[in-house]
Amino acid sequence: MQQLGLTFTVQNSHVKENDPTESDTDPVTFVQNLAVQKAERVAGRSSNAVIVAADTSVILKGQILGKPENALHAGHLLRQMSGQTHRVITGVCLLRTNGTSGVIDKVRFHEQTKVTFATLANEEIDAYVATGSPMDKAGAYGIQDDWGAVFVSRIDGDYYNVVGFPLHKFYQHIKEFAPELLTDTPLAIQ
Repeated sequence: MQQLGLTFTVQNSHVKENDPTESDTDPVTFVQNLAVQKAERVAGRSSNAVIVAADTSVILKGQILGKPENALHAGHLLRQMSGQTHRVITGVCLLRTNGTSGVIDKVRFHEQTKVTFATLANEEIDAYVATGSPMDKAGAYGIQDDWGAVFVSRIDGDYYNVVGFPLHKFYQHIKEFAPELLTDTPLAIQ
């Protein structure tokens, strides 16, 4: 948001990011539904606002990989992704509220990026997990991290989507949804 020169505040939606259920097996639907839930939760306490909510998942061989439960799980996820190509999908919801915190407009979209990992040595995985960095990230890595970055041998798509927010696609949508935001109007981010 700062890269676009937008003024914003961050509000936690307190929506629990559960693992997908049987009915949420489509990764695009899963991340978009979570983004909508987050936006709607913040909308309930935000009047005359534009709310931006997002959720990102890593998908390997059709399976949605969430955030690791512990260090052992983080290492397991990274070993699964070693030498493989996975997809990073981010769902985004843009929502506008009126003066009574009622939703008056909503748009949702997603972005997808393919990421290929090099073959990782166990020592590299263990060293990265020991930093604690993988613990709050879908797929147990952050491309913006020192080690997370060197694991990636190829990326096809939006780098910022892998970081967790598809900046290019967001900009294309916000120009249509709320062009006034591009002229110094506050923006609520989730």
